[in-house]
Amino acid sequence: MKKSVRPQVLFAVMVGMGAALACLDGQAGTEGPKPGHRLLLKSAIENADFTEVTLPIFEGRRGGEPVWFVVTESSDRVDAERRGVHWSPKMANGKGTLAVQKVAVIDGTVHFLGSVDFSPERIVTPSVTGFPPKEATPGAIGEALYTPLIELPTGTVLNAPQIKNASGQHDRLIRIDMDRRLATFRMTDGFFEGRRVHYTSFNASDPAVAALEAANYTPNLKALPNTGSNAPSSALTGLAPIVNGPTGKMNPQRQGLSSALLGEGDPLNIVQEIPSGERPQAYSPMWDVHASVWAQVPMPVSQTAVQTDFNSVAKLGLAGRISGPDGKPWGPIGVVVNCPIISIEE
Repeated sequence: MKKSVRPQVLFAVMVGMGAALACLDGQAGTEGPKPGHRLLLKSAIENADFTEVTLPIFEGRRGGEPVWFVVTESSDRVDAERRGVHWSPKMANGKGTLAVQKVAVIDGTVHFLGSVDFSPERIVTPSVTGFPPKEATPGAIGEALYTPLIELPTGTVLNAPQIKNASGQHDRLIRIDMDRRLATFRMTDGFFEGRRVHYTSFNASDPAVAALEAANYTPNLKALPNTGSNAPSSALTGLAPIVNGPTGKMNPQRQGLSSALLGEGDPLNIVQEIPSGERPQAYSPMWDVHASVWAQVPMPVSQTAVQTDFNSVAKLGLAGRISGPDGKPWGPIGVVVNCPIISIEE
């Protein structure tokens, strides 16, 4: 097994699978959902403190060799309900690009064109200030034809990231039960419109971001269309990570990549949409990264607060209080990460 480096950062699934998963040892027990907490991904189950998620895994083939994958979203609403996964019609906007690979399904088994080399060691070394890191090298690298987005013969697009093959396994994978075909992954906390959300990361189009997220480096995701994260023709949804927020493990204003790399907790990134509520069709697990830098460094605690809403960060960007990297205007930086939402606190 590969050495684990934790920077603190970044084919049919039936709806009834969630009940079966509840029987897993070490997972959330039989007490039922906690008040104020809502599981959004029906095929999943979380542990008691919402730091881990267990998902069904499926066996596919790439060139005759077995590969294992999970499914978290479908572009078809009926198909998504049948599988117990999120409906994400925006993913279909990626069809015809390198970001979506067409697959064959033979006797119920998916045959992939590309896979992942899981053998490299992931390395993340923080700097004195945490971010930017001294070194950030991804531990899993997608092949030339690999992407987590697959187009079935029916035309439906699935988010089906590969998590294991003969070369190794995903860096976020905590444990796997091959007999029960279940895998458990580490989750990350973030925010949506003032509420805490829990998600996990599978892929990133940038090598350094892939290292920070413990995700598969997948450059083909850059080919996804983006005409504005919330536009109907886009395949993406916005994500705003705060880069240089206040640090200090016990600081209630703590937030950001610098804090996370210093080992103080999750970065508490802000997402633009979730797979429920008023705009379910706007959700995509493919996140368009808007790196957000406080313009004043260091930022006095009295002049800042934890950011929990994407639109609020955008307004701070327009006001000049937040910028992009290197003083550039706030906006997308051209990096895509694949991070399905699992649950939300309400």
